[in-house]
Amino acid sequence: MQLNSSVAAVVTGGASGLGGATVRALAAQGVKVAIFDMNETTGEAMAKEVGGIFCKCNVTSEEEVDAAFAKARAANGQERILVNCAGTGNAIKTASRDKQTRETKHFPLDAFNFIIQINLVGTFRCIAKSAKGMLDLEPIDGERGVIINTASVAAEDGQIGQAAYSASKGGVVGMTLPIARDLSGDGIRVNTILPGIFETPLMAGAPPAVKEALSAQVPFPKRLGQAPEYAQLALTMITNGYFNGEDVRLDGAIRMAPR
Repeated sequence: MQLNSSVAAVVTGGASGLGGATVRALAAQGVKVAIFDMNETTGEAMAKEVGGIFCKCNVTSEEEVDAAFAKARAANGQERILVNCAGTGNAIKTASRDKQTRETKHFPLDAFNFIIQINLVGTFRCIAKSAKGMLDLEPIDGERGVIINTASVAAEDGQIGQAAYSASKGGVVGMTLPIARDLSGDGIRVNTILPGIFETPLMAGAPPAVKEALSAQVPFPKRLGQAPEYAQLALTMITNGYFNGEDVRLDGAIRMAPR
């Protein structure tokens, strides 16, 4: 797909981090970008920076997602690009024993479901609604749209406490090929990126010693990933018309240890 001012894009979680870098990269190519995010302050600032539009959106809410797509399309037209970066995580062991009281407990199911609803169901909700809109577009060089999802290396090597997070990201990986097959007859491609340990706003608050220890785990280069590197791969997946149905790790060759 050619990137220019005739193309509209939606980036969920686009106010900062991996999504923010993708918003900037798309806008630099002239693409009209709508930013879906829950953070109004950073979202509006990003929209002002790139000349895009901010749509406050919680991807777990059917009503908010519908309203966000309606607002984005009213401003920019039907999107041909969707990049799903909205997501979160937690760390709770499946079952554990308190060292002091010896009391046993298990992963609260509401906390497990919370992560699934955001990372997996929220991603699928945006995919389904965006793809439905793409079906009404006229193909350009046989192509109506491109969808990029964000999973994690935890989908394949989840660590202790990451049952919910790994399940949610593994679900994103698992549905990539079926969705690509579902949409292939209509000229819509679907791919997923599995980032390793990246320098994001969440990581920014970690002590330097923690960042150094994490960087040392990466075979090469021995550093954390940078958000523009994610955006670069996203743009490659968008512009390379033969890139379809793939799940690609972007991780410096790291394989996560149990903890």
